[in-house]
Amino acid sequence: PRPDVEPKASEMIPEIIDLTCQLVQSGHAYVADGSVYFRVRSFPRYGILSNQRIEELDEGARVEAEPGKEDPLDFAVWKAAKPGEQVWESPWGRGRPGWHIECSAMSLRYLGSGFDIHGGGRDLIFPHHENEIAQSEAVGLPFARVWMHNGMIRSEGEKMAKSVGNISLLREVLDGYGSEALLTYFLTTHYRSPLEFSEEKMAEASAAYGRLAEAVQGFDEAAILTI
Repeated sequence: PRPDVEPKASEMIPEIIDLTCQLVQSGHAYVADGSVYFRVRSFPRYGILSNQRIEELDEGARVEAEPGKEDPLDFAVWKAAKPGEQVWESPWGRGRPGWHIECSAMSLRYLGSGFDIHGGGRDLIFPHHENEIAQSEAVGLPFARVWMHNGMIRSEGEKMAKSVGNISLLREVLDGYGSEALLTYFLTTHYRSPLEFSEEKMAEASAAYGRLAEAVQGFDEAAILTI
């Protein structure tokens, strides 16, 4: 079934601006050259999801060096307009939302404060999900209670990604092996672990499903004979 709501960030601009205003008014964010940045050090619990301390982040974590930042660790909540980008009016001038604030605004709008489960790939734990927590809870809005992160599907030792060029389209896999074999393949490892994709592994999953289906069919026939 499809989700009840499939929001777009472009439809959430008023909510994004409102949340950004709250961050600025509370002192957790500041304006610099038309952009708005979150003060990471103003949120003592920063790093709680990824089990990192700010001291460790200082020593070489993934940070963006941008003009106007008070601290290299600070991340963009609102970005000043650049040529060729879609932009909206805001109290800080024309610009667009940062990546992280979009997801906080959508989650809080449709799921409410303190919702149950937030999912995503393990590659999103830091900085994306860490930043979602910080910018939401910094203004007193409890975020997700439970986090579930799945491992990445890999091909030839690398994460499957368009940028790498090693993706296999879902419809092609379904046409070749069927949904039952694909689900069996997914069940071959824990959901948090990486999963290597190959034609060989799909063939193994297809054979495993065939054995399972045959066993279940045999069980059903035996049950009928005993009635």
